[in-house]
Amino acid sequence: MFSPRSFFTLQLLACSLMWSSGFLFMKLLADTVDPFAIASVRATFAAFLLGGWFLARGLSPLPKRFELVPWLILGTLNGWLPNVLTAYALQSAGAGPSAMIQASGPLMVAVLSHFAFLDERLTLRKVIGIAVGFAGMLVLIGPSALDHQGASLFGALAMVVVSACYAVGNVYAKFIPRVEPSRMALGQQTVSAIVATGLTFSLSGSGAYAPILPSWPAALGLSLFSTALPITIFMYMIREQGPTKAAMIGYLMPTFATILAVLFLGEMIGMREVIGGLVVLAGVFVVTTAPRVVPV
Repeated sequence: MFSPRSFFTLQLLACSLMWSSGFLFMKLLADTVDPFAIASVRATFAAFLLGGWFLARGLSPLPKRFELVPWLILGTLNGWLPNVLTAYALQSAGAGPSAMIQASGPLMVAVLSHFAFLDERLTLRKVIGIAVGFAGMLVLIGPSALDHQGASLFGALAMVVVSACYAVGNVYAKFIPRVEPSRMALGQQTVSAIVATGLTFSLSGSGAYAPILPSWPAALGLSLFSTALPITIFMYMIREQGPTKAAMIGYLMPTFATILAVLFLGEMIGMREVIGGLVVLAGVFVVTTAPRVVPV
């Protein structure tokens, strides 16, 4: 039997690896597929997979009245909006650097949790870690990042917004005690699928889906291994460990994403990316390993 700490570590590693593979799959699609279509297909497949899992267990996948608002909020903050922005960013950015920028998410979670939870207050150590992490992010998206191997300015800023969306969504998820984590994952993907699909048809038309057909293995991998499975695990981590500890996933994702990008996409990671990424991860490590404040 695993101890609670060992089980959390196993969840963290599995979730990080699966979620990191999303950068690989999205990069394979981003050069030819509209960002809205990518977000639509990703969420739709994931919603059907999760819905089928509920039906197989004899449970209804339809929302209950008290679940509607959480589903809408999580579907926006952790669903269609960051998915669209990530697909847009990967049109002009490498998978590795994009994941490094997104690693700032745990730092944002720490700041938000300070105001939301008594046992997640900022300490001097956390403040130092946040400052270090944001310094690293500036290295990643600074003027030297705007070359042909890095992200464009708008692509880099899009990934910053992605991190902010996930941070707000993760903190909000802790405030939903009545909704089972797996149902939060289902609702998030359902709302994301509906909105992203509507935006795709409205802005790009049905033809936006045609380029996905030759790349269906990447689309399926993105939906199953990079979305449905890790988001369900992550919701349980938030419920059991709190948003700050669950956000430690951001400490591992850049490493996994960079390794996958080098192995399967042939990306070259320069010294700027290495230095900036290490500085960001150092800040994340300082913040997420700080002891909790005991409320008085």
